[in-house]
Amino acid sequence: MAKPTAARTARTIFRSIAAMLAFCGVAHGQDRLVFATDWLAQAEHGGFYQALAEGTYRKYGLEVTIRMGGPQVNGLQLLAAGQIDVAMADALQALSAVEQNVPVVAIAATFQKNPTAIIAHPGVAKVEDLRGRPIAIGAASNNTFWPWLKQRYGFTDDQKRPYGFSVQPFLADPKLAQQGFVTSEPFSIEKAGVKPVVFLLANLGYPPYSEALIVARSTLESRRDVLLRFLRASAEGWKSYLANPARGNALIKKDNPQMEDDLLAYGWRKMKDYALVDAGDAMRSGLLTMTESRWDATVDFLKNAGLAKLGVDYSRAWTLDLVKDLRVLP
Repeated sequence: MAKPTAARTARTIFRSIAAMLAFCGVAHGQDRLVFATDWLAQAEHGGFYQALAEGTYRKYGLEVTIRMGGPQVNGLQLLAAGQIDVAMADALQALSAVEQNVPVVAIAATFQKNPTAIIAHPGVAKVEDLRGRPIAIGAASNNTFWPWLKQRYGFTDDQKRPYGFSVQPFLADPKLAQQGFVTSEPFSIEKAGVKPVVFLLANLGYPPYSEALIVARSTLESRRDVLLRFLRASAEGWKSYLANPARGNALIKKDNPQMEDDLLAYGWRKMKDYALVDAGDAMRSGLLTMTESRWDATVDFLKNAGLAKLGVDYSRAWTLDLVKDLRVLP
């Protein structure tokens, strides 16, 4: 066997060093991104936790930190202050931010169907049957779904009762209906022994996206590739979570130790039952998708309800530039 020459040895050493540097680049050159959810860790955030648990973000060259939201956390304020890179918020919040000239834009939507529901006692066949009956409504709902219900079904303000984010008044009064999310409040009601009637407003035509992913315009311009990789990895995480949530749920419970296993299971099941994540457009165009028509319908709702401001270009609140290239089908 020929003895290796000095030049050949040098080339071998150089290739080894180059390979090692390349490996280090993959291992340690991850693009960092901080993502804030809209509430304490729960099943509704499962796809993002799944992508973190399964290493999907790292596969796409990302080091992602998930920061939980909560009652005292305003994701859009954190976004505007540059403390996070991506915030989860309702589509109506993105439109409101544009009204105030806050330079943010929605780049994707987690829920194709808004999970907001009206919950009634057994015996109510149609949401129209609640006309004239008391409904517990939170103050913020006066600028979201309540005007839509008034337009659509003729509900009136004298029906409203205060909503304290508790199901106890509902349980105590068989005539009372209340607002809630299909993934949570019915669970507490069922545990108390009542099988509620749940009307998902999205199935009745309520148009806004929920759990939209929102970024500063400057981030969209300067980190487009990073955001695209984040969305792709997140979409893959959601596809995996809907198939088997175990790994994502383990991280959810780590972040939020008070989360109950049965509530996690209920939330996951209801997201599938109602196709909140993978309905309609997502089946055709991929998870996290958005369409101009849905955003236009949301703006039309605001205008018809007298909630829109004159002279505002609401189309600045969203862009389809990133989601059109994802196409991660459920």
